[in-house]
Amino acid sequence: MKLTTSQVERTLSQFEAQAIPDSHPAIPQLSGLYGDHTFFLDGNGLNIVEPAAGASHEARVVNLANWADANLTRLAPHEPEVTDAVVELGPAQ
Repeated sequence: MKLTTSQVERTLSQFEAQAIPDSHPAIPQLSGLYGDHTFFLDGNGLNIVEPAAGASHEARVVNLANWADANLTRLAPHEPEVTDAVVELGPAQ
């Protein structure tokens, strides 16, 4: 799911991560692999958010790849894993 600027800000206030800017050179490759999303990096790796079932303004954090090294420079992709993290996105603006 592609988030608005205000939704990214709300997500980052609830989930300790960094949003990868749309201008980053890796975005075309990530979008080709995973679809049109806002991507986040945290201590575990690469994540996206997906709408939570039955909740109009909540989203679940989904981990797509874990860090493959201690320096957090390489990612190891795996099947998407829904995490326990839930963020309140609010209405799209």
